[in-house]
Amino acid sequence: MPAPHLQSYKDRAEKHTNPAARALLRCMDAKKSNLAVSVDVTRTKDFFDIIETVAPYVCLIKTHVDILEDWEPSVTAKLQELSRMHDFLIFEDRKFADIGNTVALQYSSGIHKISDWAHIVNAHPVPGPSVITGLASVGMKSKEERGVLLLAEMSTKGALTTGSYTTDAVRMARQHREFIIGFIAQRRMEGIGASATDNIADEDFLILAPGVGLDAKGDAMGQQYRTPAEVVTECGCDVIIVGRGIIGTGRNIDAEEVKRQAQRYQSAGWEAYENRVTKV
Repeated sequence: MPAPHLQSYKDRAEKHTNPAARALLRCMDAKKSNLAVSVDVTRTKDFFDIIETVAPYVCLIKTHVDILEDWEPSVTAKLQELSRMHDFLIFEDRKFADIGNTVALQYSSGIHKISDWAHIVNAHPVPGPSVITGLASVGMKSKEERGVLLLAEMSTKGALTTGSYTTDAVRMARQHREFIIGFIAQRRMEGIGASATDNIADEDFLILAPGVGLDAKGDAMGQQYRTPAEVVTECGCDVIIVGRGIIGTGRNIDAEEVKRQAQRYQSAGWEAYENRVTKV
C-alpha cells in the first residue's frame, strides 16, 4: 500500500477514524481544493465579504475571531451557515497553550464558545499531554465533527519548533490519534519518533502548511513563503494555507482580485496534489 500522502484524499477519507478529518478529506475531494484561506481582518464586513468571495474555491476557512473589533454572537452563526451552504470546514486558529482545565474552558466558554462552531482548532504541545486531554474533554463529547492540530513546525524565520520539539509533538499526537488529526507543519510527520512497539502502519496525519505564496518569498516580519508545488508535491503536505497572497493587506478589499487569486491558488494547489498522487 502506498504511503498516506501518495493516496488520494478520497481513499484516505474512507479509512480515517476522526469525523473532522474525514469531513475535510471528503470536502477536498468533492471540491477539488486543498486551499485554506486565512481571513485575518478586523471588521466583520470585510470578514464576510472575503469568505463569500472565496467560499467556492476552498476546503477550509481559517479564522482568528478574537481580532474582530465588532464581533458579536451572530458572526459565528452566519459563519456556520456559510460553511453549510458552500461546503467548507471552519478552522479557528486559536493556538491553545495552557493546562488542561484552562484550555477546556477557553475552548467551550467565554464570549466565543469556539467548540460550538469550529470543526478544527490547534494547540501548542508546550504544556504537554494535558493540553490535548483538556481539549478532548470538550471536543470528544460534541455531536459535531471536531478535531485538533498540533503545531509541530512553523513557517517563521527562527522558529523554535524544530528538532526534539517536533519529535515530541508527534509522539504526543500518536498517543491521541482519536482526536489529534494532524499538524501545522512543513512536511510529513508519519513515523517520526516512533519506537519499535508503535503501530504506525496506518498512521495518517493531515499536514496543513502555512507560509504558501506564488509570488513573494517572505515579508518584513520573518514570514517565509514556499510555492504550492514545494509544499504539496515535494514535501507531501495536504492543505495549503494562504492569507495575504489572496486577501492582500485586508484593507480596501477588491472582491474581483480576491476571487482571481483564490482561483489561482486553488488551481496551483490541486495541480500539485495531482502531481503527487500520480507518482504511485
